[in-house]
Amino acid sequence: MKRYAARRLLQMIPVLFIIIAIVFILMYVSGDPVVLMLPENATQEEIEALRAALNLDKPFYIQFVTFLWNALQGDFGESFRYGQPALSLVLERLPITMLLGVVSMFVAIGLALPLGILSATRKNSLLELFVTGGTVLGKAMPNFWVGIMLSLIFSVYLQWFPVSGSGTAAHLVLPAVTLGTSFAAYIARLTRSSMIEALQQDYVRTAKSKGLKGSVVVYKHAFRNALIPVVTIIMMQTGGVLGGALITEMIFAWPGLGQLLVQSINARDMSVVQAAIVVISLIVIVMNLITDLLCGWLDPRIKYR
Repeated sequence: MKRYAARRLLQMIPVLFIIIAIVFILMYVSGDPVVLMLPENATQEEIEALRAALNLDKPFYIQFVTFLWNALQGDFGESFRYGQPALSLVLERLPITMLLGVVSMFVAIGLALPLGILSATRKNSLLELFVTGGTVLGKAMPNFWVGIMLSLIFSVYLQWFPVSGSGTAAHLVLPAVTLGTSFAAYIARLTRSSMIEALQQDYVRTAKSKGLKGSVVVYKHAFRNALIPVVTIIMMQTGGVLGGALITEMIFAWPGLGQLLVQSINARDMSVVQAAIVVISLIVIVMNLITDLLCGWLDPRIKYR
């Protein structure tokens, strides 16, 4: 496993290189950011002077090599909107988004796993019908609609939670539920199908024939084996959580990385956009590695090569 982890870490280098190259090319073809940095009455001399100061007057390949070298050292330039290094600005907002993501995944897992297990063990029951219908509905509802409805009901009408902002646990409830709802639908559906398949295996029938309690058979024998695809989808949803945070943070004015990225895109703050995308990509790559290692821990039959 150690050799496998080391090899995967080495494979991250070319992947990061490709990501950085794609980010640079997209930013390069998106337009000239100098026009946005200066007022509308700026002279051509001022525009050219700023372009030269940012090395934007150099040929494409020189700009790319310079950007790549600086990015490898953690230098993505300075945000013209905030007046501070782009990477430090991204890392400052990242814990806030990670808090929202972690809590939303706990909400999703706390709802999905029990419902998925219960619906698998009570086939053709009213509970199974409820869970199946709920997962279809949860997957069909977009995050922005869920967020708006929750805000209207629980903030405007009932006034149980703040409408927007951060700072207290109450501010976290509605964004976390909004972000966790759609993931709960995926996890519950996968848990149900995985548990149904596990309960039909020979080792479960053997455990039942030994006279073990039903709860022991379900949770000790079937559930652990059913967890492998569930853990995989949960860990792989990291990118989805960060992507969903873009919309959720804008709806609830949650001051995280998603809100920063959307605002920076609108303002064409290239340094912040580049730093944010690279950091998010790195998180997704690391989570993929952790997923593989967790699956090997859950199922010793998995061999690493």
